[in-house]
Amino acid sequence: MTKEWNVLTMPSTPAELAGVEWNDVAGWYAQLTDAPLDRSSLDEWLAAWSRLEELLTEAASRAMIAYTLDTSDREKEAAHLRFSTEIMPKADEQSVRMARRLLDSGLTRHDLGTTLQRFRTASDIFREANVPLFAELEELGARYQRITGSMTAIWDGEELPLPRLQPFLKSRDRGIRERAFRLLAAPYMAERDAMAGLFDEMYRRRQQAAANAGFANFRDYIFPAKFRFDYTPADCERFHEAVEQTVVPAVGRALERRRERLGLASLRPWDLQVDPYAAPSRPFTTGTELASRALTAFERVDAALGARFRTMIDEGLLDLESRHNKAPGGYCDTLQFSGRPFIFMNAAGIPEDVMTLLHEAGHAFHAFEADRQPLIWQRHPGSEVAELASMSMELLASPYLAEAGFYSKVEAESAELEHLEDVLITLAHIASVDAFQTWIYTSGEGGDAAARDAAWLRIRQRFERGVDWTGLETERVSRWYRQLHIFLYPFYYIEYGIAQIGALQVWRNARRNQADAVRHYREALALGATRPLPELFEAARVRFTFDPAEIGALVSLVEERMESLRAGLPQAA
Repeated sequence: MTKEWNVLTMPSTPAELAGVEWNDVAGWYAQLTDAPLDRSSLDEWLAAWSRLEELLTEAASRAMIAYTLDTSDREKEAAHLRFSTEIMPKADEQSVRMARRLLDSGLTRHDLGTTLQRFRTASDIFREANVPLFAELEELGARYQRITGSMTAIWDGEELPLPRLQPFLKSRDRGIRERAFRLLAAPYMAERDAMAGLFDEMYRRRQQAAANAGFANFRDYIFPAKFRFDYTPADCERFHEAVEQTVVPAVGRALERRRERLGLASLRPWDLQVDPYAAPSRPFTTGTELASRALTAFERVDAALGARFRTMIDEGLLDLESRHNKAPGGYCDTLQFSGRPFIFMNAAGIPEDVMTLLHEAGHAFHAFEADRQPLIWQRHPGSEVAELASMSMELLASPYLAEAGFYSKVEAESAELEHLEDVLITLAHIASVDAFQTWIYTSGEGGDAAARDAAWLRIRQRFERGVDWTGLETERVSRWYRQLHIFLYPFYYIEYGIAQIGALQVWRNARRNQADAVRHYREALALGATRPLPELFEAARVRFTFDPAEIGALVSLVEERMESLRAGLPQAA
């Protein structure tokens, strides 16, 4: 490298970028553009580029985290928007230019195969006209979060954030469950027109971005944009069909057992979360207790994973409890420069919160394992493997929840039964969300709010059976407005289904040999993004598949385990 280019002129920590403006960032990319790039300088140039992107993405992540922790703070919102709408879209543009420079040089390394494939694809579909469109989409996404983050309900005279109504859905009192269900749906119904208008704006920009890049629609654009090299839209339709053939009937059988156990003439949507076998349990009371008990479970899964989670506790990398003005949902974000994950969620003291933390911890363990890869682009594979990490951890840690102090033995068995039932229900939900998004962007009617709502109902009727929605059409429609992925992360959903099929195979392996299954799981995560998707699945000793017969075999295994659990639970209702 020449003396004129000195990587030390870049910031030393992400904190130094908290108030950065684009002109400063542009200067650092200019250094990379001007630096010599040849065989002798390749390693240093790549390391410097990776370091800049680590610094920048972590600064943006910290701004996003701060905003989602308090959506009422206008300064935090402004900082998040400055990164998401001004700096990062332009940084993405510069990244494409750096990638083109590398590709044009013809230089490579033995460990850059998948990275260069991604760079080439990103370069091929990049259009400068899309930079402002994606910036506008980020701003629209912040508006969606502001709307949903401020939603509350009055319960017994107290104003509560919506997640804190979740425990009431588990009440043995059916009237309480119905009341909670209706209160949860009401804010989305009230904001339907505003959110529909917001989505209209998102739809137009996404379709325009696809057209700018030469694609017929946003669905066709998103496959290369998400680096989906190993499956096609037709494969997704195969998944929908396989779920309809194998999962939907199994869900129907599970729900019929639930209906019989509850002694009901029909199941209503507020009857799906109450435990038919055990009294409502409160597996923890505070976020601190949730984290502490989860640590015990992770230590039983694997000592090294337990140590990773203890690091997160010690370093304040968890924000778990629901509160006013906190954004909805949960996520795990990776702080790339620090090599640390951060977990965000809205715990309310219910069993689903335990599963959410197990899920997000799977992402966190993935971030820890993949951090050994030297370059930022080598660490994060497609979401299919990211979700394999998270969904597998739900199943790997479940056997230790009683030992961790979350439940009694009977409660733990009932919770496992409920989780496996939810696995089946979720697979059907995933298929419906993916089919719905496919319809939105390929039907020609996706820009019509009323047509969207009608399509959602049709698709739900295909995949959701066994529940009586009579008189609740508006509430049923409101479900898709709650699905933040459709608004914020379009087409990020089929990955959950692909991953769940892989996770069930990890679970099957663990039932045979826990230590081997966990070892292969960790080995796959450590590969980051350095192998094609099927090879990453293979490293975990599972198959990447859409085959109905293979999916059906896994569904049968789940149903067998569910029947075994039912047989061991108290039989008196």
